[in-house]
Amino acid sequence: MKTLNDLTQGQSARISCYMPRFAAARRLMELGLMPGTTVRFVKAAPLGDPIALEVDGRHLSLRRVDAAQITVQAI
Repeated sequence: MKTLNDLTQGQSARISCYMPRFAAARRLMELGLMPGTTVRFVKAAPLGDPIALEVDGRHLSLRRVDAAQITVQAI
């Protein structure tokens, strides 16, 4: 199972689901990171955390620990 944390720069994927009992799921859904949404990995910060994502034309930053809780399907 691939997670959002496993994507490389420029790669796109479709969000499948969140890991069970993921506390930040509601906050991420409010930001537009819902199952079925396509996201693109833009880049990682110089030390690798956080990561920048493009979602529906907007850029979001997400900690890697949170990205590891979101399963995706590569496009």
